[in-house]
Amino acid sequence: MRRTREEVDATLQPGASAAAAGDFCLLELEPALCQQVEAGRSLVIRGDKDEPAVLCSKDKTYDLKIADTSNMLLLIPGCKTPDQLKMEETHCNIIHTEIFGFSNNYWELRRCRPKLKKLKRLLMENTYEGPDSQKEENSNCSKYTTEDLLDQIQASEEELMAQLQVLNACEIGGYWRILEFDYEMKLLNHVTQLVDSESWSFSKVPLNICLQELGPLEPEKMIEHCLKCYGRKYVEEGEVYFELSADKICRATAQMLLQNAVKFNLAEFQEVWQQSVPEGMTTRLDQLKGLALVDRQSRPETIFLLKVDDLPEDNQERFNSLFSLREKWTEEAIAPYIQDLCGEKQTIGALLTKHSRSSMQNGVKVYNSRRPIP
Repeated sequence: MRRTREEVDATLQPGASAAAAGDFCLLELEPALCQQVEAGRSLVIRGDKDEPAVLCSKDKTYDLKIADTSNMLLLIPGCKTPDQLKMEETHCNIIHTEIFGFSNNYWELRRCRPKLKKLKRLLMENTYEGPDSQKEENSNCSKYTTEDLLDQIQASEEELMAQLQVLNACEIGGYWRILEFDYEMKLLNHVTQLVDSESWSFSKVPLNICLQELGPLEPEKMIEHCLKCYGRKYVEEGEVYFELSADKICRATAQMLLQNAVKFNLAEFQEVWQQSVPEGMTTRLDQLKGLALVDRQSRPETIFLLKVDDLPEDNQERFNSLFSLREKWTEEAIAPYIQDLCGEKQTIGALLTKHSRSSMQNGVKVYNSRRPIP
């Protein structure tokens, strides 16, 4: 069947699409991603056999879904869109060509949060307990390089490296490791005791003297790593200093006190906590957001460890877990435990509206589950 030029133009106007055949698949890209591909950058599909595939650019992660289309998409060699044809000055004649292939679907990308829970799980398989630990002599223990982690974690390289910083991971001998918490606290204790004995300000801790004084006790790399975890590095008159964070040190001290108790009397905990932090630091409950939960309903009031990074990554599973722990939550109490679930431009309020019901209790708005908890 032959068509006139006018009939072809009319057919093209609604939109022209490329198509896939044989070993090819169609992939719909947003303009920014398309520019990256055209600039020669790579996009990587990540996921184990039991995981839904994601596509990663250098700094973002996307869910990869098949979208069916009611219009059959045809692949034609050298096919041009109406806009391209208009740009050509020469008169366009109708060219008859064979269709190379066809498709009824294409891959659609949707921006998503990186799947990072697995990262901590892998690194916790073999925590670092110090150079003298017997574990370090065992070559069979799990260890992961940056490339190993990129192969197994569904996240872009930038998102992965940012999360390694959040986890206070350290690269030791080319492998990423998380310090055993007791060993991390041992290092921190060395630092705070030195600050106290030298009468330094916590806002101006000199790196070189720290390494000289504590080097005989622990590897210098570990001392500097501890300072980076709990402080901000800066240079003054050619010397490197760290400004230690009182909030981070108070938070770590609270975790150390709470990790061995199921529940702790709140008043007693606050007293012991304040006594346990370095002199001059003030403990506050708001330092424990996403780490510990206060039960104001119990008598006496109690506090217990509840770390946000131990909760499920899936939105509904996270809410199920929280509502099985406590039937009703105020927004202030639940916010630290769902903040990381918010996508781009999504608010905590929108998440609560989707996954919970609100009601008033003693003049305070509280939230409970929309569905029965399994």
